[in-house]
Amino acid sequence: MFRSDTKFDSGTGWPSFFNPVKGAITEHVDDSHGMRRVEVRSASSGIHLGHVFDDGPPPTHKRYCINGNVLKFVPDNAK
Repeated sequence: MFRSDTKFDSGTGWPSFFNPVKGAITEHVDDSHGMRRVEVRSASSGIHLGHVFDDGPPPTHKRYCINGNVLKFVPDNAK
């Protein structure tokens, strides 16, 4: 869903990324808890991954805050 070279330390305690792999996630408006956020789900399974915010680093300025329990490191054998 995210390449390790897009991970950064956001200071939030959550694994944070600035760019998802194309087609790996979907985004959905989340109005729960009295606020408007954008929920991130897996495109393949539909499970909740976390939320995305507009305060990340360049070049995307996005901060995808992802639940570390749903992440699994998969080496890129193409490199």
